[in-house]
Amino acid sequence: MHFSHKSFCKGLLLSFPFLPHHNHLQRLTSTVSMDFPEPSKYITLVSGDGFEFVLLRRAALVSPIIKGMLDVRSQFAEAQDARCVFQEMSAMVLDKVVEYFHYWYRYRDSEDVPDMDIPVELCLELLAAADYLGLDQANMSLK
Repeated sequence: MHFSHKSFCKGLLLSFPFLPHHNHLQRLTSTVSMDFPEPSKYITLVSGDGFEFVLLRRAALVSPIIKGMLDVRSQFAEAQDARCVFQEMSAMVLDKVVEYFHYWYRYRDSEDVPDMDIPVELCLELLAAADYLGLDQANMSLK
């Protein structure tokens, strides 16, 4: 069952006679804020070897994992700092992941999408990174 914070506060006021009543209800409920801070436009992804990549938040949200980490309703430090650390990902791999995020964002509404250049020596690590980030199951209807 879902209750709004106003109905919850009103119920509290009626249940406890020593609390201020109706004339103070508006003031009390206006101080209860369920608003979340406006998320930053850019985020930082950090590789295990300490390299930082700043990118557009909307581009990175193609990853359901990053989207969950950055959800402002969560209590994750990543959401508060707009910074995600991937200890198991090297800078070379994370650089290519960030390139893919920009590539996806740039061509998300396009019909004719050019191939993205992926070095053969990174294929296995990129496959593991894509799996970890949920890119194999990413909802491509985010367009």
